Amino acid sequence: MTIRVLIVEDDIRVANLHADFVRRVPGFAVAGLAHNAAEARARLADTPVDLVLLDNYLPGESGLLLLREMTTDTIMLTAVSDAATVRAAFAAGALNYLVKPFDGDDLADRLTAYARYHAQLSPAGRTASQADIDRAVRLLHERDRRNTPKGMSAATAQLVADGLRSYGSPASAAELATELGIARATAQRYLTSLVRDGGATMRLRYGATGRPEHEYSWVGAGR
Repeated sequence: MTIRVLIVEDDIRVANLHADFVRRVPGFAVAGLAHNAAEARARLADTPVDLVLLDNYLPGESGLLLLREMTTDTIMLTAVSDAATVRAAFAAGALNYLVKPFDGDDLADRLTAYARYHAQLSPAGRTASQADIDRAVRLLHERDRRNTPKGMSAATAQLVADGLRSYGSPASAAELATELGIARATAQRYLTSLVRDGGATMRLRYGATGRPEHEYSWVGAGR
């Protein structure tokens, strides 16, 4: 399932930058851009949106006022960092809060965590147990990047971890790469990191002919 994102940001250059960040994260798509509260309301009325990335500084009306009337999941992206505003944002329903300036990996951390939260509480209408709710809250605020080695993408690390977890059986790097649509070498690198972190195990798979192949199984302790 693709998560559709509306970016509400008055600065056109910054809005386009945030859109580029979103497009780099697997499983996310930009549903539209809005540069003020009125445009945001119009977009929400006529466009399917799963998640709003909302600035607080908007012309004529603060993002907090808009947040209070929305029912769409929202992450605040703003330069405002005083404690009162942060508390007000969470009280109004914000799921997360990211202070500008930030880079693509910072946003990818929040988006991949949101995707896991979203999946835990989907589909709509399903009855959630207390364990489901507790896990969803935990997933929402996990910082995947803390275990991602330098030079590796948190979003790709999560893609590979989720792909291995849902594969249903031990998988080689080549099999998982085909499943996820990434290069075999990329899958191999991230699987090796996952094994090192304790999130997967690796053993040799022996075929009828040729060299044995590494196969990976999900454990999950490291993620």
